[in-house]
Amino acid sequence: MADQYVATTESAGLPAVPSLRWEEPPEGPVLVLLDQRRLPAEEVELWCTDVPALVDAIHTLAVRGAPLLGIAGAYGVALAAARGFQVDDAADLLAHARPTAVNLGHGVRRAQRAYQAAVKAGADAGRAAAATLAEARALHREDAEDSARMAAHGLALLEELLPGGGYRLLTHCNTGALVSGGDGTALAVAGAAHGVGQLRRLWVDETRPLLQGARLTAYEAARTGMAYTLLTDNAAGSLFAAGEVDAVLIGADRIAADGSVANKVGSYPLAVLARYHHVPFIVVAPRTTVDLGTPDGAGIEVEQRPGHEVTEFAVVPAAGAQPGTGVPVAPLGTQAYNPAFDVTPPELVTAIVTESGVVSPVTRAGLAELCAKSRTGLGGISG
Repeated sequence: MADQYVATTESAGLPAVPSLRWEEPPEGPVLVLLDQRRLPAEEVELWCTDVPALVDAIHTLAVRGAPLLGIAGAYGVALAAARGFQVDDAADLLAHARPTAVNLGHGVRRAQRAYQAAVKAGADAGRAAAATLAEARALHREDAEDSARMAAHGLALLEELLPGGGYRLLTHCNTGALVSGGDGTALAVAGAAHGVGQLRRLWVDETRPLLQGARLTAYEAARTGMAYTLLTDNAAGSLFAAGEVDAVLIGADRIAADGSVANKVGSYPLAVLARYHHVPFIVVAPRTTVDLGTPDGAGIEVEQRPGHEVTEFAVVPAAGAQPGTGVPVAPLGTQAYNPAFDVTPPELVTAIVTESGVVSPVTRAGLAELCAKSRTGLGGISG
């Protein structure tokens, strides 16, 4: 039985809790999540005391975003080890919680390997659990560092592509601190531009059907003082036509070896619009999002979400809300097509920005070269 409970926090100023943290109260270790289903109306902590609770939080998007899923997966393995559960079973359960985001499996397997290495070296249960937690914390710290590097590389790319400054940037879904151990991916680049006074306007796609842009990106933009405007997804074309978009910035959940990018559904149409209107289309993601084992976009498994997310409407669904509890927006019995992601081919991507540098143009060889770099290697533009 999934074991989780919630606690409401004050909703003033910056978020009262980070997106994710590890706590060790007297009753045992827990993984504390900022329940993203409840934003922006309220900031609620979700306390997960076992792996089934964390898997449920992943399934229901209480915790989401490719880099943060990797961190959550690693902490989930540490939670299983600390509480004496079967670690390999827990790792398998976590790794398959969402199929498209490759970072989840990366974080899970990294923590699992740390546990197995400790056991092989003769560690008892307590020391093996401590080694697993240390690995999860290392991944968390590295993600924050990588976020800062991506922001710097992304800002440098914007300055190169758009030397006039005063950027009007369009973004899709949510790619800020809510998906990362640091400031995020694509939204971190926008934040870097804002920090140097060069963000003229952030255009925020509402991002159907779960409104991650309206609920989460707008929430983050407001709290950091960015000038932003929310728009419906199908209004983006008119912005391009009016010459109001200087660049598109999105994140990614998986990047195939050829540079095909899986991101929140609606990203591919933006890439087509950007190409037609000669606007740079930039993907920002950590290297762990690049999956060299998937040869091309056709090999990316696209998660299919429940139909009620389309046929019902809930701006801020309550934690644990069941199908049928939202406001119906379609006739009873309507079938819905609800892929969570779409895939953008590499020829529509201007550049892929990672913590190790920038690939532009996006090619199989360029990605392979980038992935061969060490984390601390100097980044640049390759292709």
